[in-house]
Amino acid sequence: MLSTSPTSVATVAQIIQLSVAPVFLLAGIGAFLNVCATRLARIIDRGRVLEPLLLASRGTEHDRIVADLRVLDRRIRLVSRAIFLTVLSALLICMVVVLLFAATLAHAHFGTAVALLFIASMIAIGSGFAIFLWETQVAARAVRIRSELLEHAVEE
Repeated sequence: MLSTSPTSVATVAQIIQLSVAPVFLLAGIGAFLNVCATRLARIIDRGRVLEPLLLASRGTEHDRIVADLRVLDRRIRLVSRAIFLTVLSALLICMVVVLLFAATLAHAHFGTAVALLFIASMIAIGSGFAIFLWETQVAARAVRIRSELLEHAVEE
């Protein structure tokens, strides 16, 4: 049974116990954000490599580089959306933790708000994961070895 004082050690300890799961979720979200940020950096680096090649190219090589840059641009937009949704999810989880403490300290009933924020957070992170999956599919389709290179390898 909790003490009647909202700031008693037992009350705060119980709130912290309730907050542990969302805080672990934040750690997982942080790890996913690290993956997304690293992926975004690699996509941008690849674009920077292709940009000077584009200016020096002509004909079919030029067209291929333009197509590659378009795919990279699409991937940047997708990863950026995944990052946005993931950060939104983290912010919503932070609000859940704040409301857990505020409800106790203010003797308020924020149960519905906590549940709705948690649901919104799960929708945001799920959407971020889905967009990330979509981006990996776009990347996998874009990674093709040109047939003329494969044919050249067979001739040798």
